[in-house]
Amino acid sequence: MSVPEGQPIIDTMIGFPMRDPKRTYAHITRQTKDAESRQDLTMPAGYMFKDVPGHEDPPADPVAVTLAEMDRHGITVGLVGVGGEDGRRAVREHPDRFAGCLHVDPNKGMDAVREIVAAHAEHGIRAVDVFPAGTFPQVAINDKKMYPIYAKCVELDLPIFVCAGVPGPRVRLEPQRVEYLDEVMFDFPELTLVTRHGCEPWTDLAVKLMLKWPGLHYSTSAFAPRYYPREIVDYANSRGADKIIYAGYFPMGLTLDRIMTELPGVPFKDSVWPKFLHDNAARVLRLG
Repeated sequence: MSVPEGQPIIDTMIGFPMRDPKRTYAHITRQTKDAESRQDLTMPAGYMFKDVPGHEDPPADPVAVTLAEMDRHGITVGLVGVGGEDGRRAVREHPDRFAGCLHVDPNKGMDAVREIVAAHAEHGIRAVDVFPAGTFPQVAINDKKMYPIYAKCVELDLPIFVCAGVPGPRVRLEPQRVEYLDEVMFDFPELTLVTRHGCEPWTDLAVKLMLKWPGLHYSTSAFAPRYYPREIVDYANSRGADKIIYAGYFPMGLTLDRIMTELPGVPFKDSVWPKFLHDNAARVLRLG
């Protein structure tokens, strides 16, 4: 039970060294109230991670840095945000290596829907993502403000990545209660939804809901491999081999060196590794 040598990897959460972390995380820090969150400009959830990659003196070409890291670790494709110029340039100049994802704010109403349509037409995005606890005002997973976004994702055949479970930043957890996924999948049975950031402490419930809803998936973003929840590993090794998708967290909170060093210690069955590291993401993102 080890990572197959030469196994290609699709990373469904990767980014670029930040030019301005304070500005990048302003959508979170504007609603936090504790002093530590506001003062830590590296990342608002930095207290949860060891050896957070530094963002001081960003390189002249952040895209080149990430691409070099991907090459070192066998990552063939990275899903990146296209909200900033680095992401848009990466998708434009390296379409075989980067797939675009649009972060949306459901508080924008129909403007958010129009942004999805425009990004799909202009940048060929492969996914949409939402951070419910990070919106301001917060918008829950099952809030009706989310429904036009879900509907447009179904119409355009785009998966949506949604953070679920207790958030790392010191903001209210209520919008990300895992049981809310049940209502969404009931109302949008054609939707492909991939959770991000663990679903803790409701991973058992997440597994139960994945068994129930064909379109519901789980990604391992923001977790070092040694901390992958036992319930998720067990599910992947049994009935959920097609539902669990690899995601890293570089450079936000984890280095790829750490992730790839710890990955062989995850007790996945041999048959699970290709699906986890590549095939499931390729299917969900329509990468062929």
